[in-house]
Amino acid sequence: MTRTKHIGILTAGGDSPGLNAAIRSVGKAALGCGMTVTGFKDGFRGLAQDLRFPLDKTALAGILTVGGTILGTGRDKPHRMEIEGKTRDMTDVIAANYAKNNLDALVCMGGGGTHKNALRLVEKGLNVITLPKTIDNDIALTDASIGFDTALGIVTEVVDRLHSTAHSHHRIIVAEIMGHRAGWLALGAGIAGGADVILIPEIPYDVEKVAAAIRRRSEYGTNFSIVAVAEGAMSVSDAALFAAARSRKKGAKHAPEQAEAERDLAALNARQADNTWRLSKQLEELTRLETRVTILGYVQRGGTPSAGDRLLATRLGTRCVELIENECFGVMVADCGGMAVAVPIKDVAGNLKLIAPDHAWVQSARRVATCLGD
Repeated sequence: MTRTKHIGILTAGGDSPGLNAAIRSVGKAALGCGMTVTGFKDGFRGLAQDLRFPLDKTALAGILTVGGTILGTGRDKPHRMEIEGKTRDMTDVIAANYAKNNLDALVCMGGGGTHKNALRLVEKGLNVITLPKTIDNDIALTDASIGFDTALGIVTEVVDRLHSTAHSHHRIIVAEIMGHRAGWLALGAGIAGGADVILIPEIPYDVEKVAAAIRRRSEYGTNFSIVAVAEGAMSVSDAALFAAARSRKKGAKHAPEQAEAERDLAALNARQADNTWRLSKQLEELTRLETRVTILGYVQRGGTPSAGDRLLATRLGTRCVELIENECFGVMVADCGGMAVAVPIKDVAGNLKLIAPDHAWVQSARRVATCLGD
């Protein structure tokens, strides 16, 4: 007789709408194939500390529409985990717990950091499959990631609502949107919400050009503007400073040089945290229009997942179980051209899906006279 397959599931990184839908789809499809399913709490820490519970029909019932993750999540790295006040490499412990629980496969749902961590477990010999999850939509080799569609709808609605107060008070409203390294959310919501200016990490901006675009609107009788800015967007001068610091760090041959470059990068990152407020003040001075900042924060990744994310999570989750049945491991289940396909985790980990300068969204934004700051 063939032994019943036993799979584990964990969710790691930031929470995201659609994670419960993904847990449900993997769990129900696996149970339907006669497998047993165990959930591990709070990301990779749950597997390191054997914090588990069965994902049976009762546990999976009613979670399709629920935001967040019933498994909990965390940003712990298997090779650098804080245990009792000490940083420890827990990859061997995780491998031992994987074996102890008689797992045939481990499903990890997460973003960029999760894929790096999953690759480490693959290299330890574990049978791992990942599902792409992040509202930033920056995971390589997949058209969409779980959570992006919901967040896009939420941010678009916020931009819609900001128009009325900006118009009423003749203000510039600067809306800070999540996206440290990639601007998919700011660009997509900015276009959908009719933002007048969209600033993203991939296109460094000149604040003088942004102000000039806003002044032109005033000259034509429109004395308000909406600026959608990704949290990772930066000016041309700041982008040059970051590039120089990274170059120095990469080329450093001695520890003191590398330490100095790391300190420079840390100082630049600290300064970048206040960039939206600094941009707001600059625009107020340059345009003479009252300016207000709205930081959307965690509301962007909370609440009920959209129909699109529920569908995506279900498609990728059920395909994940097919791959487990066929013993295809070391892969991420990607959304490619409407199909759920397996791509190697090693090709995903450490890579980002950034917005190309000639991307269709960028071209569309320019054609409707949206200022991108360049």
